[in-house]
Amino acid sequence: MVDAVRVTRLLRSLDEGLASLARRGQATPAQREDETWLLAVKYLFITTIEACIDIAQHLCTTESLGTPADNGDALRRIGDAGIIETKTAAAMVAAVGFRNVLVHEYVDVDDQIVEERLKHHEDLRNFAVQVGEWLSRQ
Repeated sequence: MVDAVRVTRLLRSLDEGLASLARRGQATPAQREDETWLLAVKYLFITTIEACIDIAQHLCTTESLGTPADNGDALRRIGDAGIIETKTAAAMVAAVGFRNVLVHEYVDVDDQIVEERLKHHEDLRNFAVQVGEWLSRQ
């Protein structure tokens, strides 16, 4: 059985991360020159995507969706189960790939891609909304 408190707490963390990303997206050019601005954006992406992964892994376990091969597979499985839309699941698999690059290949990250992703992270919001709607039906 799904732990609604745990999922709600993770959704709240995701929402806070998205709000922080939105604020960082409104930064002035001068603010973006601060060396900590980009580091904060990268960290916020990592933690918000991690919240999504944690939710997906929890739902795979509690909803008997099988053991995911990896984090992307966990998101595909909850998409296949109808918890989130398959289009959202596919976008989230890409988000997990982005997170992996930030975590494991941080030296080689193209900062322009990070800044572009800051303008377009609707997939994370869609994930949160769809999981929240699913949870409310349980």
